[in-house]
Amino acid sequence: MDRSEENRAIDEVVERLAKQFPERPVDDVAVAVSASRPEFDQAPIRDFVPLFVEREAKHRLRTHA
Repeated sequence: MDRSEENRAIDEVVERLAKQFPERPVDDVAVAVSASRPEFDQAPIRDFVPLFVEREAKHRLRTHA
């Protein structure tokens, strides 16, 4: 997965999580995704980064009111 595909997948993560957390503003969802992404910056295999970012962002959204 190249970076443009990864960025597109991350955009889809924001859309999915915005639907799962309709009580949260989309900006909050985007911030949670953005805050989760740096943790995986050094991952040598990029294919699963969007999945890991989604899981971490979902955790952040559930635990931070």
